[in-house]
Amino acid sequence: MRIQVYSNRSVKNMPNDEQTELLREILKWTRFTAMKEVKDTLSAALDTPQKKQIYQLSDGEKSGIEISKAVGTSHTTVHNYWKAWAKVGIVEPLRARGGDRYKRSFDLEDFGIGP
Repeated sequence: MRIQVYSNRSVKNMPNDEQTELLREILKWTRFTAMKEVKDTLSAALDTPQKKQIYQLSDGEKSGIEISKAVGTSHTTVHNYWKAWAKVGIVEPLRARGGDRYKRSFDLEDFGIGP
């Protein structure tokens, strides 16, 4: 593995394709170093099969009511989970017609987390 240090000037003078490649490399290592921490956070926050199912269904398209019906719980429960998960950074709030929705930040399958 070759590690190269770039100065601000050398990055500014790089062609766009080299800058893109550098950003991809940074992204790869950032993801790698964060994987365990993200998995631990997801595992702690999603400690029941119901929470995992609600989280995975939270795609930003489905409403809290739709998700609550699919899982067999109340809309209030879904919304309370969304608010708690937003505080730890595993969902993002979205504005939608008819109220707020939330979109999961991660796919559980990517972390080997199942029901």
